[in-house]
Amino acid sequence: MSTLLFSLLLHALLAWRTFASPVGPRALAGPYDVIVVGSGPAGVIIASRLSENSARKVLLIEGGGPSYWVTGGTERPQWLAGTNLSRVDVPGLYSTIYTNPSSNLLCQNKIRAYGACTIGGNSAINAGLFYEPPASDFNLYFPTGWKHADLVPAITRLYATQPSTNNPSLDGLYYQQSGYTAAKQWLVTNAGYSELDINANAARKTKVFGHPVYDYADGKRSGPVISYLQTALKRPNFQLQSGTWVQRIARTGAQATGVVVNVGGVTSTIPLTAKGRVIVSGGALKSPELLMKSGIGDPAVLTTLSRANQLGGLPPSSWINNTAVGAGLFDNPNTFIEMEGPSIQAYNYQYDNPIPADRDLYLARKSGHYSFAGGSCSFWDTVARPDGSLAGVQGGLGAAGYRDYTSAMTVTMNIYGTSGLRSSGRVTLEGTDFLPGPSGDVYYSDPQDARDIATFIRRLFDALPGTGLTPLNLSPTATVAQIVAYITSYTPYTRGQVNHWSSSCRIGSCVDVNTTVVGTRNVHVVDASIVAPLSVNPQMGVMIAAERAWELINKLMV
Repeated sequence: MSTLLFSLLLHALLAWRTFASPVGPRALAGPYDVIVVGSGPAGVIIASRLSENSARKVLLIEGGGPSYWVTGGTERPQWLAGTNLSRVDVPGLYSTIYTNPSSNLLCQNKIRAYGACTIGGNSAINAGLFYEPPASDFNLYFPTGWKHADLVPAITRLYATQPSTNNPSLDGLYYQQSGYTAAKQWLVTNAGYSELDINANAARKTKVFGHPVYDYADGKRSGPVISYLQTALKRPNFQLQSGTWVQRIARTGAQATGVVVNVGGVTSTIPLTAKGRVIVSGGALKSPELLMKSGIGDPAVLTTLSRANQLGGLPPSSWINNTAVGAGLFDNPNTFIEMEGPSIQAYNYQYDNPIPADRDLYLARKSGHYSFAGGSCSFWDTVARPDGSLAGVQGGLGAAGYRDYTSAMTVTMNIYGTSGLRSSGRVTLEGTDFLPGPSGDVYYSDPQDARDIATFIRRLFDALPGTGLTPLNLSPTATVAQIVAYITSYTPYTRGQVNHWSSSCRIGSCVDVNTTVVGTRNVHVVDASIVAPLSVNPQMGVMIAAERAWELINKLMV
């Protein structure tokens, strides 16, 4: 399709599609200097930052549609009628995405895992936890150019742009504190943990405990869609186009020339300028898929895709051999332990029928239970291995129990393995549409990980006496070996996908230090794919990586 015809098509789409724009829809004709594929946290940040140079035309492409109210999102329960809030804007509706799922926000038949395909990506549906990784994560697990000292400017800019809080209720009160009080006695008094402000003490991840930190503002979900995108949309050189699925990167040899997209069943090519760059920000599952379907990856995989007509006719002579694409995929192995105690007061969030007083408090003052995602505390520790290396471990108490354990005195303790774990898998493409998903060896393929996490759980149980808390689905007297057997078994409480996918296109193998895909000249990956496993929930780390990537790519474009 010609550039003119594509431009006409884009204008037609803009006539009916609602975009996340405070200044109204507009069309920005190609070719573009920057095409960013995916409007998750990293995609929004890198596109926004690169558009600060008014001489660049920047196009941000999203396959999904609206999410937050400001993006045109209108999906919501009846009790939000008459407000400027969608379900995404209300933090307390976070967990209802599982009980009242959304066909508008979630990836339907796009990935073989749970995730969001919408403006904001997973930042539009997750809990919004916002933890700064410790300096040791970058110094131990990232290459030269990505050490903590290199990232300080990126971290500083992120804090200056993205609001966060550990006390999100605008009335200044903390809610669901029965769990916090019980956990404080258990962890601080009995186990010797330090109670502290988590992000103010980001370097400390051994025996620390405190209130969760969220990237909320004004009692609502924030995130890059609010803090970065709304500013970018005011620039005449920036365009967001949603409802557009990128099928592959068009390229001549190592040089990307544009992206092939499907809009409403119509396939076309969006062109790139001669010195332009494609930045892939679809997440740790979708980004490797796009590279592979663009003829960049393991030759064995590309051969399979070619035979299935998934490469758009690209001949083997044009393939780029990069076996690191999709390799090293990581997710936090997690275990639910249901904790019961006489002092615990569980709280159950409701999508359609919240408790009237709680509903009214949120609507009137953006306060109370619906001003945050639920849960009372987060805590961290490390486990030393025989070789002297450390495994990071993390826990938290939720708002209520799960599955078979849902009494009014029960909450779920979620246990993660984090930094330093040795298990990983890869992104595989399966099914008739060759959809991306995790291989079967992501969790516990190295048995040391299970021993480390079991050691953490055993330590926690050792500190339980006198707290009144009782684990219900795992005996408090279980040995480390018995805990290993349990957490590696397949039950509703173990081996669950946390969907913190990362590390599937690692710096130094899949991409170089500038985030350029190895074997290409102007294709980059900027998202969780390039982030090594962190000691904390990965969202803030991904945002930091995007800020750092902007510095590096910006220099390449001068």
